[in-house]
Amino acid sequence: MRIGMYPGTFDPVTCGHINIAERALELFDKVIIAIAHDNYKKTLFTLEERKQMVEKAVGNNPRFEVCVFDGLLVDFCMEKNATAIIRGLRAVSDYEWEFQMALMNKSMNPEIETIFLMSEHKYMFISSTIIKNSALLGGKVTDLVPPNVEKALYQKALQENNNHYIK
Repeated sequence: MRIGMYPGTFDPVTCGHINIAERALELFDKVIIAIAHDNYKKTLFTLEERKQMVEKAVGNNPRFEVCVFDGLLVDFCMEKNATAIIRGLRAVSDYEWEFQMALMNKSMNPEIETIFLMSEHKYMFISSTIIKNSALLGGKVTDLVPPNVEKALYQKALQENNNHYIK
């Protein structure tokens, strides 16, 4: 069985993320969406909230597994028998960072490959950060995130005492 690992913070998961994950199913028998516990970003959503949003977004497809991981990604890949890391690229600016990470991962475990998938053009401009900032200021993010994520973003905006959003 060919298993691909799609890691990220997914804070929040976007339609671009889901698109990459679904396209990865064309290359792998199973795709593990691995939500990073350790990261250097300030997250809006808790780890459990992010996991629940991803699970709902991918539905009941048995070829997806949604997990949380700590520590080195290459170690988690070995634990889950994944032979490749899946990364989405939106623009040339993503490539430099992703290339460095791929080389570092390869140096730690030469058996694990990194597969880059280009974003579909309609998602090339979005990132979780842009989505969060827009939603928290009352911007429309429909069609850029799954419906459950849009609802969670607006609820979070209200919790954060951000009264810009009017539904």
